[in-house]
Amino acid sequence: MEKNIFIAGTGTDVGKTIASAIIVEAFGINYWKPVQAGALDNTDSMRVADLIKRKDIQIFPEIFRFAKDIAPHVAAKMDRVEMALDNFILPESARPIVIESAGGVLVPLNEKDYLMDLVDKFNANAIIVSKNYLGSINHSLLTWEALEKRNINILGWIFNGDENLETQNIIQQKSGRPCLLHIKNEKNMGHNEIRKYANEIASKNIPGFLP
Repeated sequence: MEKNIFIAGTGTDVGKTIASAIIVEAFGINYWKPVQAGALDNTDSMRVADLIKRKDIQIFPEIFRFAKDIAPHVAAKMDRVEMALDNFILPESARPIVIESAGGVLVPLNEKDYLMDLVDKFNANAIIVSKNYLGSINHSLLTWEALEKRNINILGWIFNGDENLETQNIIQQKSGRPCLLHIKNEKNMGHNEIRKYANEIASKNIPGFLP
């Protein structure tokens, strides 16, 4: 696996951080979330560090940190900060990096650019995280279509939450991309659960993904 992995979500709170921790644990690659909006006392970087068991992983600091849990471009305006695409510099890393998005792929960075532009900038493959809920088919396929239009290589789907095979099957069929993993609703999502899912995804022969 030579390319970085961009963890794209169909929206907010769909399980991107959990999915990122699982991939980091499974393949021993580093982690970076460039933009953190809200929860500065319990950031997604902190959560990943707490969830994984591996001690050889680098977790790179965010470039932009905003106190308010609102759309990043709005938070940037309030803080009088410009989130220009040129400000996003990939950390130096001997390994590929899991890059976690902040919300959906069409979340604006500024008046011109979207979070999705980071996938092109960093020449990354993408994994889409989708949570099963009413409306998720539409949100999932719109996310897939937006990435497809950019000719971004999508490795597949990670589905999160209660299993709905009808929903998952139609998303896979329409997109032509496989399900890499289904994360169930766990009573507790700790080290052991992350390791369990990491073992599951590491055992699959995913073209262009395995190291």
